[in-house]
Amino acid sequence: MNISRNISKFVTPEIIFGTGALSQVGESAARLGAYKVFLVSDPGVVKAGWVDKALPYLERQGLSYHVWTGVSPNPKDHEVEEGVNEYLSSGCDAVVAIGGGSAIDAGKAVAILATNGGSIQDYEGIDRVTRPLPPMVVVPSTAGSGSEVSQFSIIVDTRRKVKMTIISKSLVPDIAITDPLLLATVDQRLTANTGLDALTHAIEAYVSVAATWLTDVHALSAMRLVASYLPASVASQTNEQAKVAMAMASLEAGLAFSNAILGAVHAMTHQLGGLLDMPHGEANAILLPYVMEFNRIAAMDKYIEIARALGAPVEGLSRREASLQAVEAVRRLAADIGVSEHLSRLGLKEEFIPQLSQNAVKDACLITNPRDATAEDIEAIFRKAL
Repeated sequence: MNISRNISKFVTPEIIFGTGALSQVGESAARLGAYKVFLVSDPGVVKAGWVDKALPYLERQGLSYHVWTGVSPNPKDHEVEEGVNEYLSSGCDAVVAIGGGSAIDAGKAVAILATNGGSIQDYEGIDRVTRPLPPMVVVPSTAGSGSEVSQFSIIVDTRRKVKMTIISKSLVPDIAITDPLLLATVDQRLTANTGLDALTHAIEAYVSVAATWLTDVHALSAMRLVASYLPASVASQTNEQAKVAMAMASLEAGLAFSNAILGAVHAMTHQLGGLLDMPHGEANAILLPYVMEFNRIAAMDKYIEIARALGAPVEGLSRREASLQAVEAVRRLAADIGVSEHLSRLGLKEEFIPQLSQNAVKDACLITNPRDATAEDIEAIFRKAL
């Protein structure tokens, strides 16, 4: 057996998983030494009742708290500034985020500025956070972003109209609590979009040039779970088996991409979110098969394994034919759950494509894409997806 001598690192928070796990939020924060919690969420999660359910668990541990819900679906730099001002003025010493990727990313950004100072733009890129962050406990409310286990925070720079990718091991939360019950209040469209966001994370991590055997294990497992359970999760808010499986898929995909990083899909959708405020999960879902077509020749053997993980037939086919089955499997899954094939439906126009493409080639996620991509390549993919 030929074992590579290359050294790799795998980062992960403490993970608490299971139905009813939200009950652990207070004990988790107290265990990390918190006294007053800055609870980050968004209006939708508040309306669904999850913040009200969490507060008694904090109170039972003798914790006080300040609730901040000033987060939009694509969190922005000025929102982070407002959040850190509230964090500091209210005397908080820990962050608890309950919500989707937006709330969690915003909570991470507030944590950066609370202890490192400056503006959030100072931390764009890789490993620019130098001082320890406050303790962080996160509870995802969707099965898709994977932010609860990742070293990423994605924030919109409203002046440049781009999404900044902030990557630092400091951003891996101390404790991630995944309670599949929270998924029961997510509507059909968001369930579909976040589920395909998780699939995008898994596929991009699996073909990343920074992939390792540990990230591959989690990426392939996430793909199998999405293929098996996402349609059922979209079809029914009360299918507990499907919700548990999709929570697992999101978690495993998050572990994979946090350590293997991502690729061209995310380099492109970050720009769509920054310029057009486009929904991230839905943009990923639309772009994924087009980017897979582009990347396929750089990772044909891995594409065959993706096809197998998604349940597509590959036996008896040539390498080329078998690898193409991966792309078709993603297209079939997206069609089954009602995801559009075109970005124009979300507001993309031809005139935006050159600027979006120039910004995408500067995104940190493109570094680990398996195939080299120029601005012209990115433009061509955008036009196919238009």
